[in-house]
Amino acid sequence: MNFELSKNELDKLIDFLDEKTKIYPIILLRGTLGSGKTTLVKEFAKKKGFSEVTSPTFLMQHIYGNKIFHYDLYQVSFEKFLEFGLLDELEKEGIHFIEWGDKELENLLKMAGLKYMVIEIEPKENKRVYKVCID
Repeated sequence: MNFELSKNELDKLIDFLDEKTKIYPIILLRGTLGSGKTTLVKEFAKKKGFSEVTSPTFLMQHIYGNKIFHYDLYQVSFEKFLEFGLLDELEKEGIHFIEWGDKELENLLKMAGLKYMVIEIEPKENKRVYKVCID
């Protein structure tokens, strides 16, 4: 499913995600630098009542409340992700947004039987195209 939205139209995607994350609680976010991965997480968290949302680029993980988990794997290898035990984190109840979640992680999620979706974000003038893939 594709959404072509400006930042102030993100509620449409957030409402969709709010429903789908009940079954698919892990969201792999893909896109170039500045494509809007963190913005999507910020807007989702804001709708859930959290206003202090930042990119976890240097910390690798932020937790908002105890139900929204936000990971950034930009500067972390797949092996480090596993080494830090973050795969165990994905089994915690809540919604898990993973920026820079690659095919290797996707294959691991499949093998582990974890339910996930992939959102590829593509900048397009004053909007973004969000391609949501649910396997």
